[in-house]
Amino acid sequence: MARRAPSGRAPAVAPAPSRRLAGRVLVLFTLSLSCSYLCYSLLCCCGGPAAPRARCPPARAAAAKKLLQQSRPCGRAAPAPPAGSAPGPARPGTKRLPRAIVVGVKKGGTRAVLEFIRVHPEVRALGTEPHFFDRNYHRGLEWYRSLMPRTLDSQITVEKTPSYFVTKEAPRRIFNMSRDTKLIVVVRNPVTRAISDYTQTLSKKPDIPTFEGLTFRNRSLGLVDTSWNAIRIGMYAVHLQSWLQYFPLSQIHFVSGERLITDPAGEMGKVQDFLGIKRVITDKHFYFNKTKGFPCLKKSESSGLPRCLGKSKGRTHVQIDPEVIEQLRDFYRPYNIKFYETVGQDFRWE
Repeated sequence: MARRAPSGRAPAVAPAPSRRLAGRVLVLFTLSLSCSYLCYSLLCCCGGPAAPRARCPPARAAAAKKLLQQSRPCGRAAPAPPAGSAPGPARPGTKRLPRAIVVGVKKGGTRAVLEFIRVHPEVRALGTEPHFFDRNYHRGLEWYRSLMPRTLDSQITVEKTPSYFVTKEAPRRIFNMSRDTKLIVVVRNPVTRAISDYTQTLSKKPDIPTFEGLTFRNRSLGLVDTSWNAIRIGMYAVHLQSWLQYFPLSQIHFVSGERLITDPAGEMGKVQDFLGIKRVITDKHFYFNKTKGFPCLKKSESSGLPRCLGKSKGRTHVQIDPEVIEQLRDFYRPYNIKFYETVGQDFRWE
């Protein structure tokens, strides 16, 4: 009969080599299990187009846990942001339709007015001419809105397209957008304006006829050709009638192109009053550039250089026969007088 162990003694312990062997077997089993999970996960999640949205199951082993992170598609990049969203913080403001438009006139000083008013912190202006109400109306208001700069609720959006003033459909189209739109018209002595217009065209098309040849249908009879755009634009009283069919004079502000040169702060003060904003733009913002012959903006704290208009501004006009100029003055005189009476302002072009 087998001998029993004396009472009170602990059972016999397996030898040390047996314990080491058991530990190794356990480690191998754990690694094998981890590898099986890893291979299974890779095959399931990244095995091809059959299951493009498969998610990787969480690994149970510690080694696999570091490789397989929580439920994200294996081998795929993080999902892209929604269409239209930009990285980083969103830009402040909203694109809005303009509350004020510089509608004319060509070669009157519209670019200067736009550049000067842009200095005001409560104004954001579109730098280019969109030509929406004359050439691009078929594109729709949302296309027009998309061109505008972003503004805060306290800011005014402004755009400039001088050809609107002589476009027959423009008043009605702007009225249909908003009957509260404020209109700015920069006017200039129509004779000087016509010569400036011709000078600009001549710089682009050197082979065009002479100014005199384009101005008259019959010079000896003094018959002016009003079909020529350079002449027609200066008939301000005629074009204004189309605008007064839709907008009251209180919503139209007329800037003197001549005073804009001699007293830019004074003219821009009136523009600011018309827009209902504080007079921020003053004499301290301007200096007179003798080379160009018109005022420029002084350098600001955020800019190291003064701001002048482009090279195309301030070019020397072509020389015109004084007799031609006198004939044009006679032609424009009745239109000018009618214009003065309508707007209640004498621009002293006579």
